[in-house]
Amino acid sequence: MKFPPVSEIRRLRKSLDITQTELSKESGISQSTIAKIERERISASYETVVALFGALERMRQTNMQDMRAIDAASKKVITIQSNEKVHSATELMRSTGFSQLPVLSGDVPVGSISERSIFNLLRAGRTMDELKDTVVSAIMEESFPLVNENTPLSSVTSIMTDCDAVLVFRKGKVVGMITDTDLLKLI
Repeated sequence: MKFPPVSEIRRLRKSLDITQTELSKESGISQSTIAKIERERISASYETVVALFGALERMRQTNMQDMRAIDAASKKVITIQSNEKVHSATELMRSTGFSQLPVLSGDVPVGSISERSIFNLLRAGRTMDELKDTVVSAIMEESFPLVNENTPLSSVTSIMTDCDAVLVFRKGKVVGMITDTDLLKLI
């Protein structure tokens, strides 16, 4: 079995936000030994490396199971109002690097717009001049599904098999958005 370099133990532990003591309890390796390995003061045996990486993987999986929607969501949600022009939406997508945007009417999600949907309209015969002056509400697609901030991440990933994004809400207000990219960051 091939493992990452031993120098990755500290980085992985920190990325999971766990202490050396917690890793020690899960792996059966003393905290002082973990500290020495992380500081490269000693070389770890194969058995120790197996125990540490095994424990880190188990803790990562447990951490993923405990995650909620808000834990994975991008908190800065870029939106467009339904009464704005498509040109404004494309400029916003271009300047922010997002390929899709939730469409709101005030604070209420009413639809979505994406680069893909705009390109599909162009392929279907609409002209760029025609589209740029069109109101977003005239071409928007369905709204992204809404989930409560405490929804388990496993439920969110199931929902995302049928959509490109999920909006996360708290007390009726959108507080985050989860896309495939946000989920990939967790791997």
